[in-house]
Amino acid sequence: MKQLAKFVVLSALMWLPQVQAEVDVEVEFAAVGNETSVLTIYSTTDTAVFEPVVRDFQQLNPGITVRYEDIESTALYYRFLQDIARREPRADLLLSPAMDLQAKLVNDGYAATHESENSRALPGWARWRDQAFGFTFEPAVMVFNLDAFVGRVLPKSRGELLQLLRREPDFWRGRVGTYDIADSSVGYLLASQDARQSSEFAALVEAMRYAEVKAVKRTAELLDQLESGQLAIGYNLLGSYAQKRTAAGAPLAIVYPRDYTLVVSRTAVLPASAPNPVAAHRFLEYLVSLRGQRTLADRGALPAIRDEVPGRHTQLGIIDATVGPLRPVVLGPGLLVYLDAQKKRRFLANWQGATMTGPRQ
Repeated sequence: MKQLAKFVVLSALMWLPQVQAEVDVEVEFAAVGNETSVLTIYSTTDTAVFEPVVRDFQQLNPGITVRYEDIESTALYYRFLQDIARREPRADLLLSPAMDLQAKLVNDGYAATHESENSRALPGWARWRDQAFGFTFEPAVMVFNLDAFVGRVLPKSRGELLQLLRREPDFWRGRVGTYDIADSSVGYLLASQDARQSSEFAALVEAMRYAEVKAVKRTAELLDQLESGQLAIGYNLLGSYAQKRTAAGAPLAIVYPRDYTLVVSRTAVLPASAPNPVAAHRFLEYLVSLRGQRTLADRGALPAIRDEVPGRHTQLGIIDATVGPLRPVVLGPGLLVYLDAQKKRRFLANWQGATMTGPRQ
């Protein structure tokens, strides 16, 4: 009966318009030696960011060609399910910061187990069932255009941001941006965690409504608009991308909210259906190894999750005194709560009603 139900659900998925996932970028990194196998990775990380990681992995595994498909997180999830529904599995490894969707794949029985000394060295919150593994440490931050804040004090917490928006609603109108949580899985994850963590979240959403918040799907687009001055404030952005912009000279300021700072982790899941499980296990093991973690941090500009890799806060551009309590999003069944269909519909309806980002009647 359970298998029949899964078949019905997967069959239905093939006809839903939102699962028609297009690959944003597909790159093939040819083996550096004689090719022995091909590893296909579905990932949300920009190809340019992840290329040094792939290249270093190939130095250790010269016979493996890596086919890297850069896909948005929601599309990645549904694309994988479509592959399974068609009985045409392609992905050997799934890498996404949408920790809740990755946890759901594990919970629904799509993941294979990986056990090693390196995987056990990950923080407990970043590992679940030896089937989902967080491999980066990425705080969600507030980002501000410095030119827009000349003569003004940068808010350091959600409460201060709320006061700022209430005090000068006309000045900030159309100049506040955040993820469109209906289209961005990471945005939905962060918003649902905020709803659990913050008593001020509902008031902040209401204030963003009056500011006519611009809801955007991807981090890069939000940062483009912040850098150009179209936006003055960005809420709940992934800090790793923002830090890369400031390091390149963008007129942006990054604030790690001092009331609390959510931390997400790009999460690896190895599908039980992987066509090349041997290469997939090798790549996953590399990601959580000290060498892989150092490569992520030093050459990929992605903060490592393992404590043994030094300079995490230095790389993020912060010091302990400037950061409120760090609250990592815990991999596990708790993430499934806001994926319940009824609860998700209600949460999205409340968000879209409060921010007016949904369809106009």
